[in-house]
Amino acid sequence: MSEPSAVLGSWLAAECAALLGVPAGERRSHDATRLGARAADAGLQVRDLVGGLLQAAATHWSVATAGPADTADTVHARAAALLSTTDTLVAAALDGYARQAHAELTRHDRERTAFVNDLLTGRAKPGALAERAQRYGIRLSASHVVLVARSTGLLTQDAAQRIDTALAARFGAGNTLTTLREGDLVCISAGGLRGIAAEFAHLLLAELGPGGWQIAAGRAHPGLHGLAASLDEARNALDHAAKLGFTAPVLNAADLLVFPVLLRDRDAITDLVTTVLGPLTTARGGAQPYLDTLTVLFDNQGNHTATAREMHLSVRAVTYRLDRIHILTGYHPGEPTQRFTLHAAVLGARLLGWPDGEPGSTDA
Repeated sequence: MSEPSAVLGSWLAAECAALLGVPAGERRSHDATRLGARAADAGLQVRDLVGGLLQAAATHWSVATAGPADTADTVHARAAALLSTTDTLVAAALDGYARQAHAELTRHDRERTAFVNDLLTGRAKPGALAERAQRYGIRLSASHVVLVARSTGLLTQDAAQRIDTALAARFGAGNTLTTLREGDLVCISAGGLRGIAAEFAHLLLAELGPGGWQIAAGRAHPGLHGLAASLDEARNALDHAAKLGFTAPVLNAADLLVFPVLLRDRDAITDLVTTVLGPLTTARGGAQPYLDTLTVLFDNQGNHTATAREMHLSVRAVTYRLDRIHILTGYHPGEPTQRFTLHAAVLGARLLGWPDGEPGSTDA
């Protein structure tokens, strides 16, 4: 607030004036610290607190009567003593204010984190959860999108608070809720909120710099269970991107739906990988160089020149590897009827960690 209310202003003025009458010592310092804490609790701003103390000091000086025997030195000494007292009181009051403000912020963060955890896990009773949700402007019956940011660097609570404040300012306090959860930065946003992923990425870029982080957005789902579903989609998208080597800063779970399908029948995808790509393990140097070639080729939409450039090979070397793949496996990416099977096998191999280990032994 720019100006304290009349009641708060009167209370603050009385408390500040009373402080100047307390004898110097631990009690006065303690009272000043407590005043600062109470001012923070009352919602007063720092300038209100400091202004109240300075005004009390000015009033104290103006009503003080000078004795007939007072000299200039005596008056100067009294003024210096009042200034010193005021300085001490201001320092103690600001310390109390800062401690209380920090404690309140910590409590707020704990409540917020606990609410988000309950919201995304559904552990709390729906009635109590709905009541708490109103505090944050969230309607549990509406559709929401959950975005998850993951970083190789440390995501701090301070960074999370800055991003939460910036998103709330940009989209409205009732439309976003951002907090740290299990090392990830989780943002719950109203479904259909345009530009939220791009703004989230912009803020992460400002906090962490380029690289080392990635955002995934789940799909919009209605209701309480929809929040958990959107969270799972976002987290799975990040997990799959890590295994597949996708480096795009922003991922949409809707664009990666094929991968949960591939992994839904683990035995089938394992059989596909070993049947289609298994013969590559007999090649000189093993299967990895050929798997890398296919990966880069599919990433470049089958362009041999772009593949050769990215792999620092000649186009002839790429062509030779593709011919060897055809000879060993019977599949060639240039054949339209075989391209999809080969591409699915390559994606499955990357998800399963093949050929570094047995497909069935690597967690998907």
